[in-house]
This record gives sequence, C-alpha cells and structure tokens, in this order.
Amino acid sequence: MLIPHPILGSRDAREFIYLGDVRLLDRPDTTRPDAEQSFCDYVFLRDNPAGVHRELWFHEQGDRSWLVVTRNTITHEILGAELARDVALARKRSGQ
Repeated sequence: MLIPHPILGSRDAREFIYLGDVRLLDRPDTTRPDAEQSFCDYVFLRDNPAGVHRELWFHEQGDRSWLVVTRNTITHEILGAELARDVALARKRSGQ
C-alpha cells in the first residue's frame, strides 16, 4: 500500500505507524470540569468504521511527520493524505 505523502511523494505504508482516528487531533481541554471523563473517552473509546475514514499516520522511517490519511477501510484504497499540522490549523481557523 502506498501513501501519497504531500511533501515526499508516494511512500510505502511500512514506513508509517498507524495511530487511529483523526479526531485524536482534538485533545480534550484539561481545565474543564469533565476533563477526567473526556480524557477517558479520548483514550479508550474508538470507532471501527467500515468505508471511507480519516486516520492519523506517523512517518517513523522517514521525515517523522504526522499525516491525516483518507482511506477506505474495506478496500484499503488510499484516497489522499495531508499534513496533520495543516488539518489542525484549518480546524482552528474554522472553529471546529
């Protein structure tokens, strides 16, 4: 499986480590009254979707960048990849 790295071009998926759902970019606020429950949910509750899904991948054996990869979990087809920092910045700008 090849991942289209936005800077380095197509890279073998074996260079990467899969972390999980892209929502992991949305780390809970530690100052909120429900912080303990929020962190519990953040760490332990994960979806296991079938179909198109956005995921975090770490380029461990390369430039050590974090990517948001859009992948079909049924066919394993990679539909695209973006730098995670760009996704996080866009989310901040849009207020998500």
